[in-house]
Amino acid sequence: MNLRRLKPSPFQLVIFSLIGGIIFGILVGKPAGKLEIVGEAYIRLLQMTVLPYIMFSLIGGLGRLNMDMAKRIGIAGAGLILFLWATTMLTLLVMPFAYPDWTSASFFSSSLITKPASFDPLTLYIPSNPFHVLANTIVPAVVVFSIATGIALIMVPNKDGLLQVLQNISDTLMKMASFVAKLAPIGIFALSAAAAGALDFQSLTRLQVYLWVYAGAWLVLTFFTLPMFVAWATPFSYRDVLREARTPMVTSFAAGTVLVVLPMIIVRAKQLLAEHGVEGEDNEALTAIDVLVPTAYSFPSVGTLLGIGFILFSGWFVGSPLDITQYPGFVVTGAVSAFGTMVVALPFMLDYFHLPSDMFQLYLLGSVMTARFATVLATMHALVISLLGASVMLGWLKKKGLLQVLMASVFVMGLFMWGLGMVLTRVLPYEYTGYESFVSMTSLEKVDNERIVKLPEKLANDLASSPRLSVIRQRGTLRVGFPGDALPFAFRNKQGDVVGFDIDLMRVLAGKLGVGLDLVKLDKTGAESALNEGRIDVYAGALILTTERALEWEFSQPYLYEHVGLIIPDYRRSAFSTLDKIRNEGPLRIGILKVLDENLYRPIVRQYFKDAEIVPVDSPRDYLSGKVEIDAMMYSAESASAWTLIFPQYSVVIPQGLEYKLALSLVLPKHQPDFRYFINLWLEIEKTEGLMKKLEEYWIYGQAKQETQ
Repeated sequence: MNLRRLKPSPFQLVIFSLIGGIIFGILVGKPAGKLEIVGEAYIRLLQMTVLPYIMFSLIGGLGRLNMDMAKRIGIAGAGLILFLWATTMLTLLVMPFAYPDWTSASFFSSSLITKPASFDPLTLYIPSNPFHVLANTIVPAVVVFSIATGIALIMVPNKDGLLQVLQNISDTLMKMASFVAKLAPIGIFALSAAAAGALDFQSLTRLQVYLWVYAGAWLVLTFFTLPMFVAWATPFSYRDVLREARTPMVTSFAAGTVLVVLPMIIVRAKQLLAEHGVEGEDNEALTAIDVLVPTAYSFPSVGTLLGIGFILFSGWFVGSPLDITQYPGFVVTGAVSAFGTMVVALPFMLDYFHLPSDMFQLYLLGSVMTARFATVLATMHALVISLLGASVMLGWLKKKGLLQVLMASVFVMGLFMWGLGMVLTRVLPYEYTGYESFVSMTSLEKVDNERIVKLPEKLANDLASSPRLSVIRQRGTLRVGFPGDALPFAFRNKQGDVVGFDIDLMRVLAGKLGVGLDLVKLDKTGAESALNEGRIDVYAGALILTTERALEWEFSQPYLYEHVGLIIPDYRRSAFSTLDKIRNEGPLRIGILKVLDENLYRPIVRQYFKDAEIVPVDSPRDYLSGKVEIDAMMYSAESASAWTLIFPQYSVVIPQGLEYKLALSLVLPKHQPDFRYFINLWLEIEKTEGLMKKLEEYWIYGQAKQETQ
């Protein structure tokens, strides 16, 4: 038996690592996340050589040309590259047609309160300090600097020595990258295990959507759009293109890189020209092929740009798809960022569009498969560039044919994506689990002797005036009142237990006092008298501190701050993204809570929406269930996000320009300064020890408390 045949190839090792990591992560669960540090180290090693390689290879590649040849080939090559970029970007914009219209909702996300970045071309593209843009991974500016330096180098005499140095540095960086590539099995295993340990089935199903959509776009671009550009605009036939492309494509797929097939592409393109009578060492068309193939390799290919579509997928995945007004920034930023490969481009763009940075790990899982197909598409891109460039030099290119294929390609891609979306919606198993996940949440904290009781009798006069802390310890129980439907601070879960942020907070307090816990459901209107009569000791449940309320109630110091937002139907999310857009909607009916909270939200509505009609609402449930017809409801964004898990056809937005915070406090008995002082001191201690952060991550941000089963 030949043992060499049994040795797996590097590609097979990566596939085995991916599968093994996913299985390991699913079996082990959340503890597998500790491997994330290994995966992060692998990502950093990948990124280490990218920007230096871009800079030195671009400068050296351009510097080798003479000025006349550079002008002619540069104009032709630049025009073709930009045309193919435009084609790819138009393709990307129709890919969302394939994303299924699945019901989705999520817990509160920090992206709601992050200000969107403004598109600043000067900062992105003009490198006032090249060292700064290198240190801060501003890829577009690095590319502009490198191109400018390369063009200037063309006019420098006696540059052979410098060119050789640049080539040596590029080769060195390539060898470093090759060494890092050998660590791929380890890095992919760690990344896939860490990601799989935190992913649920729904997330894996959604990743499958990306892979199918990517495969569909890849098929159209590889076997229709690119070869048809050549077949329709030049004398070469569709069969000629596929015949010359198939061997380089298969080779690059197996090798995982276009670099190894560049000489093969040059040879194949020249052979095809020879079949059409174009020969001779001094022929400009043949020279153009020699220059265009390696130079085009330094620029993003169609295969590279297709990966930018993951940003559109990420927006759909997290329930915040890119607005159409963001598409111009997406197109420009994506095209230029792609110079840095996906390892650099995607983290940059995720941050630019304020999408979760951990989506990049999800991309890496899928990239084990998509990267090979991107390489095949890049190979076809290189061959098409060489044949179109040669046709320009020979005067064969029909520009009208290119435009006709472009329009046909966008139509075919749109139709294909629409059909694929219909198929994915019907074929892929999907069930919305947000509601079930939320109502099944259980407490983080435990306390002995916990009960749900009716409103107790009031204390005797002598006990009512006694220090409340002494009464609690003597009684052996802490009595806590809570309102109904104070999601996610105080509510009943699927099992009928009272749970939530504030309830867990009270469990910790009871535990620190060494007493039991009595929970009393109580409307806000009866809270003040119940506290002062000693029926309850604390009233908790997302109670908002205001100056007006402080005149009537005794509050603790704030323990959490929330943000004011709007609950709106999903389909109106774009219309409510900024205050200017909302005001352009015309007269609005905005709901606010009745009774106590009416005085809280009414001034905010008047401050930001002067002409809006204010509609008092008993509960968010009345609006979300359709009992009250209004355009939006003003509410705490953190609490509203929990409501949208129950009613996923609604979304929470914090319009750009709406900046208003709410302070949450506990309500305490009056005339008990020692008890108030104790509660404030205790809250400060718990903040310092991290309890508030732990409760916030679980109840508000929805981060799981235990391993995936």
